[in-house]
Amino acid sequence: MSPRRALVAWGGWEGHTPERCAHIVRDILAGHEFEVKVANGTAAFLDPALSSLSLIVPIITMSEIAKEEVEALTGAVKSGVGLGGFHGQMCDSFRKETEYQFMTGGQWVSHPGNIIDYRVNIAKPDDPLVQGIGDFEYSSEQYYMHVDPAVEVLATTTFTGEHCDFVKGVVMPVVWKKRYGKGRVFYSSLGHTADEFAVPQMRSIVERGLLWAAR
Repeated sequence: MSPRRALVAWGGWEGHTPERCAHIVRDILAGHEFEVKVANGTAAFLDPALSSLSLIVPIITMSEIAKEEVEALTGAVKSGVGLGGFHGQMCDSFRKETEYQFMTGGQWVSHPGNIIDYRVNIAKPDDPLVQGIGDFEYSSEQYYMHVDPAVEVLATTTFTGEHCDFVKGVVMPVVWKKRYGKGRVFYSSLGHTADEFAVPQMRSIVERGLLWAAR
């Protein structure tokens, strides 16, 4: 049986260490016997074989994408290709592209206080993507997002109001999964830089999520 194939596309703002993240994700997937292509930029979305892949992982922040590229990407996922990613590398990729945001299920809008300590609460402890992980403390950007109400939320965080008083008590999704057409979509807002893959809970959630999303 031929191996499942995945595309990891990286680019955009360097502050998110996209190339390092791409290589970590490549190694995670290779460890599960995926054949992985790593590409810089969005041109890889025009590959005629895109719709035959098992999984696409965008690791691109604050960038732009050509109309034909975003149409190819959303079309491939709608046809059944899995999509998975994390932080602004997937949910702050293309701010002008509403169909892309419709597909991913959310868009970053703020992170009050920048790098802070906060708590991640597991919302569905019986779900295989987060099972056995439990609530945990985290140090990173606490993402405030505009989120599709149709997503299935697996983990949340609560804003204390310390850094932005008018959002005190807001419970914000951190990890979710959803469908887009026939494709499975996974997202985690954790992972500001590649260094955060050293946190076992973050890495496990991403690894499980990508495997779940892949067909």
